[in-house]
Amino acid sequence: MTLDEASFQRRLNRFVIEARLNGKLIRAYLPNPGRLWELLIPGRVVYLKEEKREGLPYTVWATERNGSIICLHTQYTNHVAERLIMNGVIKDFRGFTIVKKEFSIDDHRVDFLIKNDRITVPLEVKSCTLFEDSIAMFPDAVTERGRRHLEVLARNRGAVLFIVHYPGAEYFLPDFHTDPYFSETLYKLRNRIMIKVISIMWDIGMEFRFVKELSIPWHIYEMEARDRGCYIITGLLRRDRTIEIGSYGRINFKKGYYLYTGSAMNSLSSRIKRHLRKEKTMRWHIDYLIPYLQDLKAIPIQSSEDLECLLSESLSSVSEGYIKGFGSSDCHCQSHLYWVQNNPLSDERFIDMLLKYRIGRLKNFID
Repeated sequence: MTLDEASFQRRLNRFVIEARLNGKLIRAYLPNPGRLWELLIPGRVVYLKEEKREGLPYTVWATERNGSIICLHTQYTNHVAERLIMNGVIKDFRGFTIVKKEFSIDDHRVDFLIKNDRITVPLEVKSCTLFEDSIAMFPDAVTERGRRHLEVLARNRGAVLFIVHYPGAEYFLPDFHTDPYFSETLYKLRNRIMIKVISIMWDIGMEFRFVKELSIPWHIYEMEARDRGCYIITGLLRRDRTIEIGSYGRINFKKGYYLYTGSAMNSLSSRIKRHLRKEKTMRWHIDYLIPYLQDLKAIPIQSSEDLECLLSESLSSVSEGYIKGFGSSDCHCQSHLYWVQNNPLSDERFIDMLLKYRIGRLKNFID
């Protein structure tokens, strides 16, 4: 397969990106609805195929991270699974043949129906591109459809195959930070569904090879996924404003993005929901600022440790300014509110920091 190398510029919606190809700004179809924060960073190389999809002249097939080609074409992942099964590469699927593709069961579409001389198994395939160091996680965005798939598979003695598009992965966990409901369902049904996780390596011609099967350290999930930890709230202030922050007084805020960190070692999700409400009893400094911010996003980091002050220190290293004493009256931090001019989710330094706290630190708990 021949692909064109382009430079990613921005994502227009879930399925359309802008990229610069041969000096020209073009649009391309992205067959991947995931968040892809750590992959679609301005200036990052993307590999495009000249094929018309959804009225666009190009389709995104891959990008690069950590020196590896990362496939972004989720629909092609089923082709990968089909070849691996038919060639008997995955140990627990050896001897199986594919009976049906994309068939319905319990009013849900499942990718494959496979069988051997003893049993017939519905199989769902999931494409995983989220990783840090040697740990891969799925999903990178909330997937209620994926959670329901797990329930269907459990009722029908099914299997789920996670294909990790990164050869350096050794371990896999559900992403309990991003989608605690999917993660909890996978954990609860782990003895009723065959769960297989493999990693593959891609080359520039989009040929792949099987690398290895990954293990799932469930003890880390049991320790860390408990609705506690810390969080980052980001939001955009569109113009300079002077805002009354309770007893703190009037503060001059310049336009740009603000990043606030806090913690809740009990009911983390409830704390975040409260912060994001526009109408509430004013209690914390951030409560006074939230009503003025747009494009609000909350990024939870579930953990058994209170990482709030460490996270604040890390944010200071990727920020361009801070509001002294904001949100840090009960600790020794200079602030818990930081400022950057541009969207932090387009800043590779911020994304790398986030991956470190959400995924990288979990390696410390692997036996």
